[in-house]
Amino acid sequence: MRKTLLTALAIGVAAIPMSAMAQAVATVPVLSGTRLDISATGEVTRVPDLAIISAGVQTLQPTATGAIEENANRMERVRAALKRAGIADKDIQTSAINLNPEYRYVENQPPRLTGYRATNSVNIKFRDLKRTGAILDALVAEGANQINGPSLTIDKPDEAYDEARANAIKVGRARAELYARALGKRVVRLLSVSESGGYRMPPPMPYAAEAAQVGMVRSAKTEIDPGTQQLEVSLAMSFELQ
Repeated sequence: MRKTLLTALAIGVAAIPMSAMAQAVATVPVLSGTRLDISATGEVTRVPDLAIISAGVQTLQPTATGAIEENANRMERVRAALKRAGIADKDIQTSAINLNPEYRYVENQPPRLTGYRATNSVNIKFRDLKRTGAILDALVAEGANQINGPSLTIDKPDEAYDEARANAIKVGRARAELYARALGKRVVRLLSVSESGGYRMPPPMPYAAEAAQVGMVRSAKTEIDPGTQQLEVSLAMSFELQ
């Protein structure tokens, strides 16, 4: 019985195609020289083409119903202003809706309910940065009393990241050549590459908090300067030196 089982196993192994066996075995580079591990970063600079702004309405009324109704009415005006500015529905996203009681606290007395505070906030994407300042001012004029941002970013960064990857490879190869020359060797081949990267984004630009809080628009238009932003990709690379 044991002999029969071993024979069956041998036949089964022989029936497995060689290509399948090759796929199951990981290829490990065999070194005949020195292994060099380095890190390299590729960078590209782009002008931001997308602004993300948080705008909202906060209302305070003696009753919860009153706070919600006033908030809804003012938020409708804000949404209408966004539509008139050409902002698409897909670029307007509700981020927070809250209703909280307000209390007055006096020493040695129980808290006294004074009203309810309702808040409703949306995140808005602008692709025409030249109009961002005018839209901010229009939002305040229509009742938005909470505005944060804008956060400036790149709408479609894939092409820029690919350029950064190519730059990182160039940096890595040049660095490997430098080490090789310093060691009196030469670069024979690239053994492995792995990627990790990130997008450096500056903090949001502060909007005029005083004007937004009291519902007043400044006489001068709000201007947004997009500046530039840096995208980077980091690679870990291994080379063989001889």
